[in-house]
Amino acid sequence: MLATLLLTLTPVTIHASIALVEGVVLAVGLVAMLAANLLLLRRTLAPLARLVARMRTVDLLRPGQRLAEPGGPELMELVGAFNQMLDRLEAERRESGLRALRAQEAERLRIASGLHDEVGQVLTGVLLLLDDDETKDAVRQALNEVRRIARELRPEMLEQLGLVSALTELSRRFADQSGVHVERRFVDRLPPLSDEAELAVYRVAQESLTNVARHAAATRVELELEPGPGSVVLRVGDDGVGMPDAPVSNGQGGLRGMRERALLVGGALAIKSGRDGGVDVRLEVPAGRPGEG
Repeated sequence: MLATLLLTLTPVTIHASIALVEGVVLAVGLVAMLAANLLLLRRTLAPLARLVARMRTVDLLRPGQRLAEPGGPELMELVGAFNQMLDRLEAERRESGLRALRAQEAERLRIASGLHDEVGQVLTGVLLLLDDDETKDAVRQALNEVRRIARELRPEMLEQLGLVSALTELSRRFADQSGVHVERRFVDRLPPLSDEAELAVYRVAQESLTNVARHAAATRVELELEPGPGSVVLRVGDDGVGMPDAPVSNGQGGLRGMRERALLVGGALAIKSGRDGGVDVRLEVPAGRPGEG
């Protein structure tokens, strides 16, 4: 390009016909050089454009996504810095999420205790003072509702008898209240889970059944619990109306909460169309109690 400029601007007298030919040659050469430079520039910047596009698709609710864009040392340094940032963000998100989850469960426990011990006792006392049968029935219904809410807030059976018994009772209550038939398939011997992993499995099953009752118009639900490769797998499937045509966001139907719980215990959650046309929820959580391994 410098040679082209020198030849164009030099104060040398050249014959007109020769100057015309040289001008055309110079113009063609300049265009060719510009095209070559543009092609080289595009090839140089293409990995950076792909890197930016991949950065925009990273989702912290799906951990482990790392970029691996080949290129020069500057690009590799940028990729490495971005991956390190993802490591820090995922670690901080996990720690803050666990703190929030523990605080949420502690608040559930406090409210459940207040409902059971205080409101329940007050209603029981009122019931003993009443003479009218109709009023007694109304108070009994209110008392039963308070106890039901307290049980849902604090899964006592999970703490006392374990995950299988808690899921059995949860599905029995769901069937009684919704009229939906539940087919349970629980493997007798399951790998041990941490308390937080057991609670995550229970809450995902609870939220899945709640979604079935509210949205699915189902007649049958399959609830399965089985061992996986170093894990425990929960599956909740229904024969209802299925997933909506429009994509479901993480915040609808309690899906974000389920994804958060799975993420915080190192598990994986998948939600897709079911075998019977309904919705299939699958949660896999790593086995092992704290200190094992």
